[in-house]
Amino acid sequence: MYIDKIIQVMKNDFPLFKNMELYEFYDQLSDDELNYILSGIFGEPVKKKGGSIYNQNGNQIYSEDSDGYWRKREYDDNGNGIYYESSSGWYKKEYDNNGRLIYYEDSDGIWKKFEYDDNGNEIYFEDSYGYWMKKEYNDIGRLIYRENSFGVEYDRRWKGLLKKY
Repeated sequence: MYIDKIIQVMKNDFPLFKNMELYEFYDQLSDDELNYILSGIFGEPVKKKGGSIYNQNGNQIYSEDSDGYWRKREYDDNGNGIYYESSSGWYKKEYDNNGRLIYYEDSDGIWKKFEYDDNGNEIYFEDSYGYWMKKEYNDIGRLIYRENSFGVEYDRRWKGLLKKY
């Protein structure tokens, strides 16, 4: 478990806690004490709220319910969720510099890739099932062409929609 790993690190780094049990120790700490100790481990301040731990930006990084189901999350510098792991599996995501999703992968072997033009329009999509889609847009952002792995679905390039009105 994630908390077990934290306690193990604390037992190694803080001999004072060596003989304390996991839940006794965790429950005895005030939020400020827990914040101080975990900030040394995570390198950032964290807050304990119920069965959850939050980072300095208020994003939940760990939670566990009474049935033992746990969830762990990681975020990039922009607050985008980049990794999620739970008792039942995981997924990871990658984003471009503009915060747009460009890659997704999960523990079931499913993946998806996305590409965007300079205006932020999705121009390409592909997934692990072999499905893909290409799109084109005119100067004002209107969809003028769409083709996917089944064939051309939409083609308005010939209608002169490339000029601005």
